[in-house]
Amino acid sequence: MSSANLNNAQLAELKDQLERAEADLRHRLAEQEHYGLNGSLRDNTSELSAIDNHPADIGSETFERGKDLALNEHAELRLTRIQDALAKLENGTYGCCEACGQAIGYERLQAIPETEYCREHSPQSFVSAKRPIEEQFLAPPFGRTSLDEHEEQNGFDGEDAWQIVEGFGTSNSPAMAEDNEIDDYNDMEIEASAELDGFVEPYESFVATDIYGQNVFFYRNGVYRKHMEATEHLNSEDS
Repeated sequence: MSSANLNNAQLAELKDQLERAEADLRHRLAEQEHYGLNGSLRDNTSELSAIDNHPADIGSETFERGKDLALNEHAELRLTRIQDALAKLENGTYGCCEACGQAIGYERLQAIPETEYCREHSPQSFVSAKRPIEEQFLAPPFGRTSLDEHEEQNGFDGEDAWQIVEGFGTSNSPAMAEDNEIDDYNDMEIEASAELDGFVEPYESFVATDIYGQNVFFYRNGVYRKHMEATEHLNSEDS
């Protein structure tokens, strides 16, 4: 392989372009201290330590650090490619595709002087149509594991899993509840009043006694209120 497809003027122009890009990247990395990565994350926060705090306390700083890492990696990778291109200029192998060995077009080298591939074999020119294998089992995205509508379903499904998690609390308000008439945060869960975990009859969820079976008392939950409303409605009809 050789750079015989390029004349001396073209090689000089491309070399000058590479050297200016190399100097710019070196200056940028040195001036910005590798995008601030030479300093500690703690130096950019008002916290004494970034270890024992909740991630949300330094969410902005964590985002910026991740962005700096990506920018620094991109700059260092391009610097390495530029240095490799300059080395090929010295040994006479510059301008040849690493994949097929053919000459890379001058117009392409002007646009990307550090490239190692021709346009036909550039790895970045192919958009992969491959998707993670997990997506085959995650479709459809919504309702795939809530199986209550299937007559043969009587086991633990996705809705049951969500109800357990939801029992620990959500950021929803009564206005966002599944049912229309919700006035208690305890009754906001999906089918909170329809599914009585641990009870056979609805009244068992609000009627209780002490450990000796005495001193009957009532939990005024959603089931209790609906029971009372239904009783009052029947009494009014009878009268």
